[in-house]
Amino acid sequence: MATTDKSDGGTADTGATERVDSRHRGLIVRYRSWRADLESKPATLRIFRMMVGIIGTIVVCIGIVAIPYPGPGWLIVFTGLGILASEFDWAQSVLHWVRGKYEIVMGWYLRQSLLVRGFGALFTCAVVVLTLWLLGAVGMVARWVGLDQSWLQSPLPWL
Repeated sequence: MATTDKSDGGTADTGATERVDSRHRGLIVRYRSWRADLESKPATLRIFRMMVGIIGTIVVCIGIVAIPYPGPGWLIVFTGLGILASEFDWAQSVLHWVRGKYEIVMGWYLRQSLLVRGFGALFTCAVVVLTLWLLGAVGMVARWVGLDQSWLQSPLPWL
């Protein structure tokens, strides 16, 4: 099944390419059929769109909370917006806008001196420590290791 392409001296497995294309086309056909069936049932479509809205909003909120922490906070935000954008045009616009702003800010940040990036990292660490203290995590860990200091406890009365 392998064929030789004389133009670049390489070989291309057209059989594998055809199999991938065939599977891809099959997925597209099944998706379009499922979507047409969904569109033909207004009540089901409404419920589906509500579920997409709820799940997408929850994922975006989790991402926003995770942004200052080490890890994929922005990736989670973009994933949530992508979920919302699968059903809502406004979310597609928001996704493109937020992604553009993110790329501008990160481009600016990466062009800064090591000193400015260091201050950015310190600020991020301060935000993480402050939120962990407010949420009671610092006091909890302090109790685990035998440090029962009142100033380590969260000032929030419900924690």
